[in-house]
Amino acid sequence: MSVVGLHHVQIACPSGSEDDLRGFYGDLLGMPEIRKPPVLAARGGVWFEAGDRQLHCGVEADFRPARKAHPCFLVEDVDAVAKGVTSAGGEVWWDDSIPGVRRFHTDDPVGNRVELQQS
Repeated sequence: MSVVGLHHVQIACPSGSEDDLRGFYGDLLGMPEIRKPPVLAARGGVWFEAGDRQLHCGVEADFRPARKAHPCFLVEDVDAVAKGVTSAGGEVWWDDSIPGVRRFHTDDPVGNRVELQQS
């Protein structure tokens, strides 16, 4: 038995934050929203496509933002994404600790750490 791939990553979010998350992941980062199955939609949260993988934002009653754990999304033009994040009022923290890798970190609207890396 072995793992053959990765289907999705789930991050936590507070109740009522779905529209803010749609603005960040959907509008700003360009990730298409995935319709949740009705039984799961009743729980709140929102899902997005990330290439051939998925990001699930799930409502957590005792929500605390993830400050260390984070998803990393591959982008075609990391500088353009960084400019979009700053233009939208977000902060960008460049990280050159991996030689040859252009990447930065930011926070989503609920405070979760997110990494963006040039593919």
